[in-house]
Amino acid sequence: MKIAVVGATGMVGREMLAVLAEHGYGEEEVIVAASERSVGKEIEFAGRRLRVVSVDEAIAAKPQYAVFSAGAEASRQYAPRFVEAGTTVIDNSSAWRKDPTKALVVPEVNGDILDRCTRPTIIANPNCSTIQMVVALSALEKEYGIRRLVIATYQSITGTGLKAVRQLEAEESGAWSVENGKWKGERGERKEEPEFAPAYPHAIHRNLFPHGGDFQADGYTTEEQKLIDETRKIFDDQEIQITATVVRVPVVGGHSEAVNVELRREYDLEHVRQLIAGTPGVILYDEPRENRYPMPILAHHRDEVWVGRVRRDASQPNSLNLWVVADNIRKGAATNAIQILDRLSR
Repeated sequence: MKIAVVGATGMVGREMLAVLAEHGYGEEEVIVAASERSVGKEIEFAGRRLRVVSVDEAIAAKPQYAVFSAGAEASRQYAPRFVEAGTTVIDNSSAWRKDPTKALVVPEVNGDILDRCTRPTIIANPNCSTIQMVVALSALEKEYGIRRLVIATYQSITGTGLKAVRQLEAEESGAWSVENGKWKGERGERKEEPEFAPAYPHAIHRNLFPHGGDFQADGYTTEEQKLIDETRKIFDDQEIQITATVVRVPVVGGHSEAVNVELRREYDLEHVRQLIAGTPGVILYDEPRENRYPMPILAHHRDEVWVGRVRRDASQPNSLNLWVVADNIRKGAATNAIQILDRLSR
C-alpha cells in the first residue's frame, strides 16, 4: 500500500506519521509532502528517513490514500486532484466538513458510513473539539436521544499550532510579552518579532480568552459554529439545539469541555454511567471525592476520551453535566484520521 501524508512537517502531520507507525503501517510506502519551502527536508518515520516532496510529486505517485493536514486552502486546491488520480483523501481541515456530498466521520460513532463510500473520494475529519464530545455522547444519543447541548470548551493552544506553542514559551521566559497583537520587549519598548509573529492578539501565559477561530456576524466564532454544524451532521439529527462558547487556555495537553446535555426522555444516572464506561475509546474517570477527574495532563499523548464529573442537572428535566477531556492532536486530529484509514484499508 502507498500512503501520502500531506502537511507532514506540521504538528499534526508529524503526529499522523507517529500514529501510522503505531497502527502497523511502518512497512508501507509512505510519501511525505509539504509546501515548497520544506521540500528536500527529511522526516523520520518508523526508523527510516523520508525525503519531503512537493504535493504535485505526491499526486503523481498515485497513492491509494492521502491523509491531509495542510489547511483548508491547500485541501481545496489539492484534494480533488488526488481524487482524480485515484486516491481517497482523509482531510483534517474544515474545507469539506459541511459539504453534504462528503462523509464526516468519527469511527466509533458513525464509522459504518465508510463501508458505503464509493471510492476514490474525500472523507472529512471533524474538528478536534467535536470529535471528543460526540465520542463521549454517542451511547447516550443512541439510548435516549439528545434534545439540547450547552458547551463551554477550554481549548489547548496546540489547536492553533506550533506558532502558539512558541508564543507561550516566549512569554513564559519573561523576555517577551504580547500587546495588541505585537511583541513587546522586557524593558517595555516595542520590538520586531524575534522569530515569528504572535499567534494571538493577547498574552496567553497566565491568561485565557473567549476567542477561537474568527468572529461571525452573529457574535459566535467559527470554532463555536463547527461544534453546532458538525455535531448535527455526525449524529444525523438537525433538530439538536446547540450553543457553545470556546475559550483558549495556556495548556498543551489537550482540550477540555464542560457539556450540559438535555436528553429526550428521563434517564437513570447509573445507567448513564454504564453507557459511558462501555463506549469504545472512552475512559470514565469519575471519583471526584478522591480528586479523580479528567485533566489534560492525563490525556496528553493518549488516544482515549476521558469523561468525569457526571452528575444530574437539577435545574432542568432530563439533563446532566459532563466534563470531557482528550488530546486534541491525537484523538482530535491524527488518531481519528488514521482510524478512518484503518477502516478503509482493512
